[in-house]
Formats: sequence, structure tokens, C-alpha cells
Amino acid sequence: MQTIGLIGGMSWESTALYYKLINERVRDRMGQLHSAPLLMYSYDFQGIKELQYAGRWDEAAASLAEVGQRLESAGARAIVLCTNTMHKLAAEITAKLTVPFIHIGDATAQRIRAKGYRRVGLLGTKFTMEEDFYIDRLRAHDLDVLVPPADARTEVNRIIYDELCLGNVTAPSRRRYQEVMAALVAAGAECIILGCTEITMLVGAGDTSVETFDTTAIHAETAADFAIG
Repeated sequence: MQTIGLIGGMSWESTALYYKLINERVRDRMGQLHSAPLLMYSYDFQGIKELQYAGRWDEAAASLAEVGQRLESAGARAIVLCTNTMHKLAAEITAKLTVPFIHIGDATAQRIRAKGYRRVGLLGTKFTMEEDFYIDRLRAHDLDVLVPPADARTEVNRIIYDELCLGNVTAPSRRRYQEVMAALVAAGAECIILGCTEITMLVGAGDTSVETFDTTAIHAETAADFAIG
């Protein structure tokens, strides 16, 4: 198997899921006592959040690219960034690598297209829902992307940072996400992308009338498949 380098800690709650899901995929495909060869760098997320909200993306990009290079130098044969939002900096990271960068948007879009869907509802941080870096990646796969209205985006983002990244899962927040997803379906969404790696802690397939696509699981499975070869 090939070694995967994980850039994690954004937040550690979702990075723990990556570790679990990658190894479960390897076990299920290869059997016996097989598990994935992994290298991980885990950030202090408080510092990353401060860079995000201060708009200091150049500093964040330089740090992530340097970590990617360190993982490659340590033997990683592909790099996985364990967060949707920081894929805003994917180009800056890949420019410093000579090994593949497994993009979460590509992995998710390919899974959706394989199911035959075209119009998708997107949930995530405000950066993911409001900026072009993620939506344009999905559109490149011929997907039509719907996002919630401004007030709903604010609440979806708040729940991610103030609750899920701290490991807090509450019934009122689950109901709010269910309402937001129902509105996206009513607007024409054929499926819902859970486009933040923490959202899977709160809602899933049973919380909406259409199919959901868990980007954490999809990305982890794609990484595991690369490792297996």
C-alpha cells in the first residue's frame, strides 16, 4: 500500500473521523488485520480560525503548503486536506507538491455524478457556501449548486464553529439543519452535500427526503482506495 499524508486538526473532531473511516475502508477491502499507512499533521485549529476570520489567507496558504511538503518528504505518496473550507487554498498547496493532492470537491462531485444527480444543495461554512473556490469546483463537474439564503447560511456557519467543532451536538441545531435542507429540496435540490467535515456529526441520510453526500466519508474512502491502489 501507499502512504497517505493527512493535514488535519481543522477540527480534530472531523480528523478523528478521517482516521477511523480510512482504516475501516482498508479493512473492509483487504481483510485480516490490514490498516492504512498514514502520516498526519494536526493543527491547532484556533490559530487557523483566526487566520480565516482575519482574511490572512496568504499566511494560511504558506503554512499548509509547508506542511504538505513535510508530509511528502516524510514519505507520503498523496496528500489529503481533512477539511472542506481550507480547499480554498488547494492551488497554493498543490503548487508545492510533486505527489497527488486528493481534492474533496472532485471526489464528492464524481460520486454525485455517478448517481445521476445534477442539481445539488450545499451546506458548509460561510466560506464554502459563499465563495467560488468550492462551488466552481462542483460546477466544473456539470453540477448546478444551490445554497441557503443569507440568514440560514449565518446559522449553519455558527453551528459549525460554535458547536460542532467543539464536539457539541444538540437537538435544536439538528432541527435547524433539517429545516434548511428541506428548504433546499423545495427549491429544487435533488440531493444535499454535507460540505463541512463536521456536519456528519449532526445530520445524515435520515434527516432529509433526498440523498445526502457526506464529504468526510467520500474523501476518506477515496484516500483509502488510493492507498490500496
